[in-house]
Amino acid sequence: MTTYESDIKTISSNEEVVFGILSDLNNIQKLKDNPALADKAKDIQFDTDSCSFSVEGFGKVGFRIIEREPFKTIKLASENAPVQVNVWIQLKQVAENDTRLKLTLKAELPTMIKMMVDKKIKEGINLIADMLAKTLNQ
Repeated sequence: MTTYESDIKTISSNEEVVFGILSDLNNIQKLKDNPALADKAKDIQFDTDSCSFSVEGFGKVGFRIIEREPFKTIKLASENAPVQVNVWIQLKQVAENDTRLKLTLKAELPTMIKMMVDKKIKEGINLIADMLAKTLNQ
């Protein structure tokens, strides 16, 4: 498995509030209006436990929450993807209104596909972490 990690982002809220928002994917629907995401993903849909989107040249991909560890971790697994992908949203409160967020993505990528998408995944994981932090800091 190949592992990708986002930079650590700072959110001006406590981990309980952040976890409460992120553990219901309906709460992050604002992301689909973000211009930075609009040119990378289309047909973005959310419900409480899952999200799906289409990526040009890749097709439709979905993720479903498979585990919630209160105030610490939300684990998602891919659906309808040609390769197995897992994503962890990790939270750590370092002060009263200071929570750190990091995204980790692990994918079972064949060597040829990894060479083609490695840079895009690295950029994408940081883009999503940035958008989540900006949304949660509003």
